[in-house]
Amino acid sequence: SYGAINALHGISLQIEEGHIVTLIGANGAGKTTTLKTISGLLKTRGGEILYDGRNIANLRPHKIVELGISHVPEGRMVFANLTVRENLAMGAYLQRDKAVVRAELDFVFGMFPRLNEREDQIAGTLSGGEQQMLAIGRALMSRPKFLMMDEPSLGIAPLLVKTIFEKIVEINRERRITILLVEQNANLAPESRLCDSAPRRGRPMATRATKAEPADWRAAFRRSLARALQLGGAVALYFVTGFLALALVSYPRDRSFLLDPGERA
Repeated sequence: SYGAINALHGISLQIEEGHIVTLIGANGAGKTTTLKTISGLLKTRGGEILYDGRNIANLRPHKIVELGISHVPEGRMVFANLTVRENLAMGAYLQRDKAVVRAELDFVFGMFPRLNEREDQIAGTLSGGEQQMLAIGRALMSRPKFLMMDEPSLGIAPLLVKTIFEKIVEINRERRITILLVEQNANLAPESRLCDSAPRRGRPMATRATKAEPADWRAAFRRSLARALQLGGAVALYFVTGFLALALVSYPRDRSFLLDPGERA
């Protein structure tokens, strides 16, 4: 809640250990509020947040970090006046073993070589993509078991977005870190379980978890068309025309992919 305002109602979400789960939804649906509540930055008025069998609702943020939960906030929120190395050191402030800190620093630099190249550079002078790498690296320095990321694609060049999502999958596979990822664009999310929050603010009409399926022309068309219809009829018409033109150019000999399996000869 934000003071007297309850921003979330009836949220129910289960994340299995070692999985990547993507929480999708429109602006104002409560995605960021969900992450802030889990990490202790916002207080709850009811309900439970269970982590490793323990209710962590309303624990202080540093206690939640001690339990192995890290949060990469929306907008990166790096310490702009500190260097890259100093920002990473801030992520390991609870760790007293210097050998462990060194090992984690090596892991982060191995994962994001660009940070290694810029370790003495002031964080505020990095590009948006580099700052996102730094924010993820800072979260990894605490050796989390559960990592939350809030819209890592926000304000980043498309080329770097692809790199960052590849690294997210790599982190999950190498460290078996459970990841909760917030994204507006489901097409950007890595292969994961998708939790779809409805557009009603803070009230998921249906919270569901489904295994992401391989890319399919019909499914992609229907998802994108639904999004275009939300934006307005003119956008939808423009989208349909462009999609069909692209399809006909890409598949000049076989138009059967436009049909449902039962309609094909």
